[in-house]
Amino acid sequence: MVERLRGPRLVFRRDLVATTASAVGALNFYHPAMQQALLDAAGAAGAEIRRPAEAAEVLPGVPPVAVVRSYGRQERLQARLIVAADGRTSRTRAWAGLPTRRDPECLAVTGVLHAGLSLPDDTVQMLGNWSRGESVIIFPQGGGRFRSYLLYRREGALRPLAGARHAEDFLAACRQTGAPPEWFASAETVGPLASFDAADRWVEHPYRAGIVLIGDAAAASDPCFGCGLSLTLRDVRVLHDRLLAATDWDAAAHAYADDHDRYYGALRTIIGWRRELYFEGGREAEARRARAFPRLAQEPARVPDLLGLGPDAPSDEAARRRFLGED
Repeated sequence: MVERLRGPRLVFRRDLVATTASAVGALNFYHPAMQQALLDAAGAAGAEIRRPAEAAEVLPGVPPVAVVRSYGRQERLQARLIVAADGRTSRTRAWAGLPTRRDPECLAVTGVLHAGLSLPDDTVQMLGNWSRGESVIIFPQGGGRFRSYLLYRREGALRPLAGARHAEDFLAACRQTGAPPEWFASAETVGPLASFDAADRWVEHPYRAGIVLIGDAAAASDPCFGCGLSLTLRDVRVLHDRLLAATDWDAAAHAYADDHDRYYGALRTIIGWRRELYFEGGREAEARRARAFPRLAQEPARVPDLLGLGPDAPSDEAARRRFLGED
């Protein structure tokens, strides 16, 4: 279930199981637990897992080479294909000769792991105070834990928060945005508080000479819209399917990169519209919201279904005009 509030007022409730093609809810879980589950599955399938280990360098070529440090020694490992999933600040991009592109700074996000929130454990809460360019999103993690996020314009009143000393400042900012105080009456901070720049970072065509990028290494989408892990899993599925369907892995990896450019481009377009409508400040932005919000309330189908369809939602000019109330 997803509930969206504008200030204290509920304006949207959606049962994702009943209203999505996949008939599943939002998949909210503790990320380290997922990482361990994937490592365990890889080991059970026959992969050699080295922990701790570090990639010192990756060399494109035929075959590509990874220089790996592990167990106190360094070695060069050749592979038919090297798949890099080294995150938003990926070093493999540079090693592969793939320049990083980046959007201008616009939004920032501050997040923390909480326990003791007075909220149901089967519902994502989304709240927006759009005149301030701020939003609060809370994801249940199971076991009485919640990931709490505060999203805001970088040029707005809020400033990045980090560390235990700002735990109460974070709660105060959430309340100031419009989150009901009773949500946090018994809140306990159980994870680190940190802030991040939310600008997209990506590469065009994330494959070159035996090195393929997936996840945030290929494209780190604006975390304010919560698509990063879904995008990573789609990358895995698409690359997997391309490799299994071909004997020429170079051609298959190029095909994956073409696919990635298409669906990531659509996702970035849709997120850009949402950022424009919900977070931009100034008279023009307020006029846009005054025009669009009544139409969206009357016709919810005007909103591209990012939650249910992701980049497969309409992303053409007609969809943009319909969403922003320009039709």
